[in-house]
Amino acid sequence: MKIFTQHPASVSENYLQHMGTSMSFALPLFGACLACFVHAALPFMFEKTGSRIITRLHDRMVTHRDRRTGRQTQSPQATR
Repeated sequence: MKIFTQHPASVSENYLQHMGTSMSFALPLFGACLACFVHAALPFMFEKTGSRIITRLHDRMVTHRDRRTGRQTQSPQATR
């Protein structure tokens, strides 16, 4: 069963913790996907929703990863 635990362990999580973290990214991404589909047909709607969600998730992922490794990395958002 190492295939189920190897990657979660590499990010200091167990299987269930990793599932929760992954879902906390998957659900907002699904929302961004839906917003992008609507935006494709109705360009006046959700003009920045998809990119805003992705930026927020990326910043969260980088911050979370850096906290675990002890690195101090400035988020791309902070450099804009």
